[in-house]
Amino acid sequence: MNDDRPLGGQALGEYATFVRFLARVQLDPRLSSKLDAEDIAQKTLLQAHIARDECRGENAQQVKAWLRQILLNVLANALRDLRTAKRDATRERSLDQALEDSSQRLDAILAGDQSTPSQLAQRNEEALQLEEALADLPDRQREAVVLKHYHGWSLAQISEHMKLSSSAVAGLLVRGMKALRKVLPEPG
Repeated sequence: MNDDRPLGGQALGEYATFVRFLARVQLDPRLSSKLDAEDIAQKTLLQAHIARDECRGENAQQVKAWLRQILLNVLANALRDLRTAKRDATRERSLDQALEDSSQRLDAILAGDQSTPSQLAQRNEEALQLEEALADLPDRQREAVVLKHYHGWSLAQISEHMKLSSSAVAGLLVRGMKALRKVLPEPG
């Protein structure tokens, strides 16, 4: 059987880099001792492979949106599993807070599934444009922007994590956001 759709044959492998990048962006670094972005990416690709006949994507953009939704579900399940695992009394408070924050962000994203199909498609398209634009940023700018705007970290937390001064992080954020505004359409 010859399938010309984007997931026909071995085409899923072409999206592995995108899925790995997305997993790194979505996973709060404070959870890295408990969750691995590569594991999340692999589980996503496995689920996509199993469900490949359900993919209705007619182009790469639609397939990426489908993969992104699978990744968000895999990540939400992993966060839920962490939350229900036995609690350790010595567990760090910051990790517990990171887990809570990540769960709330994912709940908000996944709650968007209640939207109309056109609203969901628009939101997926905007998210993919943002993630593709983020991939083009220099590494340090991308890290600062992701920590600030995806994970809600404060300037002080980012400074400590990146081992940079607050003014250096602020500069990275300003340059990163300026670069994103140049390539992304105005919200409206």
